[in-house]
Amino acid sequence: MSSHIDFYFDIISPYAYIAHKKIQKIKDIKFIYKPILLGGLHNLAEITAPAFNKYKMKNMQNDCELVSKKNQIDFTWNLKFPINSLNIMRGYLYVDKNKQENYINTFFKAYWDDNLDLSNEGEFSKLLKKLEINQEQFADGIKNQTIKDELKKFTNDAFKKEVFGAPTFIVNNKIFWGQDRLEYALEELNGY
Repeated sequence: MSSHIDFYFDIISPYAYIAHKKIQKIKDIKFIYKPILLGGLHNLAEITAPAFNKYKMKNMQNDCELVSKKNQIDFTWNLKFPINSLNIMRGYLYVDKNKQENYINTFFKAYWDDNLDLSNEGEFSKLLKKLEINQEQFADGIKNQTIKDELKKFTNDAFKKEVFGAPTFIVNNKIFWGQDRLEYALEELNGY
């Protein structure tokens, strides 16, 4: 039996943001954050993301706003959706472990609450400065082969476990896909 819940996420997913905000309200349960590159995962699974289908995209935007409101989560659809999240996700792996939570909180909020264009170098730099992360070291660090390989490994491992989207929760080798499946993952963890 698991003692924790694995949480597969990418900053680019609005549903991962919503799940992250729900997780923050849960006490006494250990979540292990597993960063993935959603575009890479979709390529491996041969999936076309909803962002590239105008009907799904419109529904996704409406749905995210509805779910956020119901769960009292501050949310603003980002007008620059989608962006390439590669540097952000590598950055999560590069920063010190004790800064990862603040890092992901800051970038999730910036993208899905503050509507910032994280593909803009100036906006990105402001966030790193706010987090007291040296920008030059960060730029070099996310190009480090070890960091690149680590993100690839997380993404490939997720695919091998049949994860096909974000957010995904895994408990006791069972997959729970989507922010609306968090309760099911918690039930599985608690043996219900």
